[in-house]
This record gives sequence, C-alpha cells and structure tokens, in this order.
Amino acid sequence: MSRKNQTLGEFIIENQTSFKYTSGELSRLINSIRLAAKVVSHEVNKAGLVDIIGAAGDTNIQGEDQQKLDVYANDKFIQTLKNRNIVCGIASEEEDDFITINSQDENNQNKYVVLIDPLDGSSNIDVNVSVGTIFSIYRRVTPVGTPVTIEDFLQTGNQQVAAGYVVYGTSTMLVYTTGAGVNGFTLNPAIGTFYLSHPDMQFPEDGNIYSVNEGNYIHFPQGVKDYIKYCQMEEDNRPYTSRYIGSLVSDFHRNMIKGGIYMYPKSSKTSNGKLRLLYECNPMAFIAEQANGKASDGETRILDIKPTELHERVPFFCGSKKMVNTLEEFVQKGK
Repeated sequence: MSRKNQTLGEFIIENQTSFKYTSGELSRLINSIRLAAKVVSHEVNKAGLVDIIGAAGDTNIQGEDQQKLDVYANDKFIQTLKNRNIVCGIASEEEDDFITINSQDENNQNKYVVLIDPLDGSSNIDVNVSVGTIFSIYRRVTPVGTPVTIEDFLQTGNQQVAAGYVVYGTSTMLVYTTGAGVNGFTLNPAIGTFYLSHPDMQFPEDGNIYSVNEGNYIHFPQGVKDYIKYCQMEEDNRPYTSRYIGSLVSDFHRNMIKGGIYMYPKSSKTSNGKLRLLYECNPMAFIAEQANGKASDGETRILDIKPTELHERVPFFCGSKKMVNTLEEFVQKGK
C-alpha cells in the first residue's frame, strides 16, 4: 500500500513506536480529536441550511462575541474527550477556566492535558470562508492520579508532545505533529475516513507571501511597519504578494504549502497582540518548527515563552525561516 492511500488510523498505529511514550494513550487521544473533527466538519458544512450561523448571544472569556458554531464545536470536542476517558484535563479558549476530568476509575492514570481553540476564525462562518480547530497536547507535570492544577497547563511550548489543526475548507484536512515531522490528512466525506494526502509537510525556506491585517497598519510598531514597506518594495524577488484570510489556520496552512509569513503584531490598540499563546501560538509554532519553519514574538522563540495565565496573548510572527529572520531584524532596528 502506498503511503498516500494510508488512513489516519493506520498512520497512527504504524508510527506509534516512534513516539517516546508508547502506551497507546496518545494514539487514542488523537483518534478522539479525529472523531470530534469529523462531527464538527459535518456541522460546518451545513452552515446556512440549519440555524447554526450567527451570534450565540454570549461572549467568551476574552470579551468576544461567541458564534453558535463556536459553542457547538467547543461542546463537541470537550464531550468527545471526556467520554473517551483519556485526558485528565482540558483548557479551551471558550472557557473561563480549565476543566478537570475525574475518571470513573478512582486510580485515574491519565497523563495528558489538551488545550484547544475549538473554532478559530469563527467570524468567517457567516460568509462561508474557511475556519479551523487548533489543539495542543502536554503530559501533565503534577502527580498522576491527583486532580490537575493550573501548573499542568502553564507549560512552555517546547514541552508539547503533539499539536495540530483541522481546516474546514473546500476539503477538511487534519494536520498534526508528535515531534517527528508534520503530516496532513484529507477527509473523504463519502466514507468518513481521513487519508494521508500531504506527507512530510515543509515550509519553503523562503517565500513571497505576507499575511497581516494591513487595516491596522497605523497602530503597528515601527519595525513591523518598516518590514511591510520592505515587502512592498520593487527589488529582488519583491514586491511580495499580500494574502490575508483572517483565519489563522487557513493563513498558516497556505503559507506552509506556498511559502510565506503570518504576522499578528502588538499594536497601540492591543499591547500584547491578539493571539493566545496557549491555544494558538504554541501549537502553530510547534508545527512550524517541525515543518522547517520559525515562530517568534519578534524577539523571542514562541516555544520558549513561559506562560503566566491561561488566556495570555503574545505578538506572533510565523512562517518561512528567512522571512521571519528578516522581520526580526526590522523589529530590532525599529526599537
């Protein structure tokens, strides 16, 4: 059987031994995420036919309006992970606090915590633009068998054991890493199976796409403004192409395939940027580094930042190595 015909389930089993913890628990956990992703994908594809688009009438912990599908996706991922009894704790961008999972078995031996952004880019749902799910997996640091604490979630990104995203677009794709490269699987909706479609995904070393909300240009730090001007100059292989979807998963996915840089800097409106370190930046940074890319807050490697709170925000620059290196040079000069 060629690798391209491999199902996600077969791939997980085949590669389980390359993972340093071979209990099978992580494999079951990724299978649970696969199951929830299929359910959410089915629901996303019905948007417009049933009453799941539009605002839910609530706001999340960040004070942002929740969409109906945000709430649905959040419930579906949490419910699936709880039912499978394979994690000891969950933190979601949509929840104020982390969730402790008490196992039916009093000797709860579950070792993993999951952090999740159930529906990234959900403001795009109403206009039929790609959205996604982002997940991050850590081994707990507190003793097994005890309730999880905040310490289990506030780990640096370099401690992640797995991370991935699902993009719900023209096709549904699940992309993930366990620290041994990045692989992408496309859902065949007719039979509900993910097949390996993008083995060994890599960022090109350099690229010609920059992705940033230029409407906020006036609020950006000087170094970022200078870099954007550099991207627009007619010189060498520039000007670069500007592409911004406004859905991190979609922008990241395109740039990994084609070569580019994604930017969400701090600004005079958002002093720490907008993206969440734990739910968005860390998992995407882990994937980027495993795919020959780079992720930085403009000065520091994202995966080395020590989180201090669940919903912490940081500036985020991620993509092809050479582009991120050049951006960092401009940020340094602009100080």
